Amino acid sequence: MTEQFVAELRRRATIYWERHPFQQAMLAGELAPDAIRGFVANRWYYQASLPRKDAAIIANCPVPAVRRRWLERIAYHDGAADGEGGMADWLALCDAVGLDRADVLDPAKVLPGVRFAVDRYSAFAREASWVAGVASSLTELFAPDLMARRIEAFRTHYPWIDPAGLAYFEKRCVQAPREAGHALEVVLEYARTDERRAACADALTLKCEVLWAMLDALDHAYRGRR
Repeated sequence: MTEQFVAELRRRATIYWERHPFQQAMLAGELAPDAIRGFVANRWYYQASLPRKDAAIIANCPVPAVRRRWLERIAYHDGAADGEGGMADWLALCDAVGLDRADVLDPAKVLPGVRFAVDRYSAFAREASWVAGVASSLTELFAPDLMARRIEAFRTHYPWIDPAGLAYFEKRCVQAPREAGHALEVVLEYARTDERRAACADALTLKCEVLWAMLDALDHAYRGRR
């Protein structure tokens, strides 16, 4: 039964954003600088939502051991101090591609489609069961090498990007598999009924749709600039 459940979760890989045309164009070096900047700038809205999403999961979770371990995700993104952590690393990437931080931090400049998708994910984390919230983070299982391929693509095809800005991806190569492994352990431990397992599978589908919708918005905005 466990193997069948894991296989059911992994089937969502067919709709993971790694396969989106915009993502494929990025990895192939086919995007213009404006499109790369658009991706980095709009993705900030998603990055900034992650600690709050994880806090919502913790708020809904009644298991102290899970809360303590999940708290590490918030610490990872927020950092121990200003200028540290995953969000700071993403802002460094914004600098590396030539974006103005004031523009990046202005929510009014986020594409509406990106805003809608990210806000939907944040609302889901607040409203869904905590186990489903954990399951929604399992997308890292689908493409464990995506970060490494993105680093290679940026270095090879977009040499105008300051390599110092790639620290976010370099750190995620280590952190993402660790987080995915823990999330899968939690889901297998606490999603023991058919109803909970179905909810977890649906949550993972939703997360894939959120990521895909973000790239749909970017693809529409920058299609003519490739």
